[in-house]
Amino acid sequence: MKCSIKAPAKINLSLDALRKRNDGFHEVEMIMTTVDLADRIDLTVTEDGTIKVDVSEGFVPNDHRNLAYQAAALLQARFNVKQGVFIYITKRIPVAAGLAGGSSDAAATLKGLNELWSLGLSLDELAIIGAEIGSDVSFCVYGGTALATGRGEIIQQIDSPPPCWVILAKPPIGVSTADVYKRLNVANVEHANTEAMIDAITKQDFKGICQNLHNVLESVTLDLYPEVRNIKEQMKRFGADGVLMSGSGPTVFGLVERESRLHRVYNGLRGFCSHVYAVRLIRSNNTC
Repeated sequence: MKCSIKAPAKINLSLDALRKRNDGFHEVEMIMTTVDLADRIDLTVTEDGTIKVDVSEGFVPNDHRNLAYQAAALLQARFNVKQGVFIYITKRIPVAAGLAGGSSDAAATLKGLNELWSLGLSLDELAIIGAEIGSDVSFCVYGGTALATGRGEIIQQIDSPPPCWVILAKPPIGVSTADVYKRLNVANVEHANTEAMIDAITKQDFKGICQNLHNVLESVTLDLYPEVRNIKEQMKRFGADGVLMSGSGPTVFGLVERESRLHRVYNGLRGFCSHVYAVRLIRSNNTC
């Protein structure tokens, strides 16, 4: 039995950290949405009970450190599954980019194995399990657009933004999410207006969405990595309607309403950054 499933990247239209929690995480409010830059997860059921992972990119771990491996191991142990699985990950989402590539791989693995191993779990149940793997996995199980609260694992799906182009640009660096949050002082940042962003999305107000883009982690990452600040400034200069860093970075995205402007932004950024993608928003994740 085999299954192929897409694992889409996400961007943060807004990201606010409210306070430090007793468990060491931050209480957050985030508006996240999926885009059609995606890894591909190929799952093949095996009868020997082992979990094996292979990845198209050699620098991505293929052992217990891989979140897709962790997803398979968790399901196997939780539901006493005797079968194993071979997981092949074709990477297209940049690694350590603020785009939840690893989390999306884990979510896709949960959804695919739910079918292949005939577990009969609902999306809600898979999202709860996903939260044990990582804070973004729950959102990636659902896909589409959602408000994420708690440490990111409490998901409330909302309307999708109006159709637009998304330009993604990632400099050749990796950013540690834990390090960025460690340096964040929630008492000394301008907080996002989450309600205004949700209202703009509900009204399909593209201009309002662009005006309310906000990420409290930007102040930390932009100070640590001037190249991220430069990409953001160049993306604005080339004419993107709204520009923001996604997650803890270093990827910067620009929202572009008109296709005629898309090529100017895309081609302009290619001169500053080798990893540039022009993608669209999508409404939900694919299943097997």
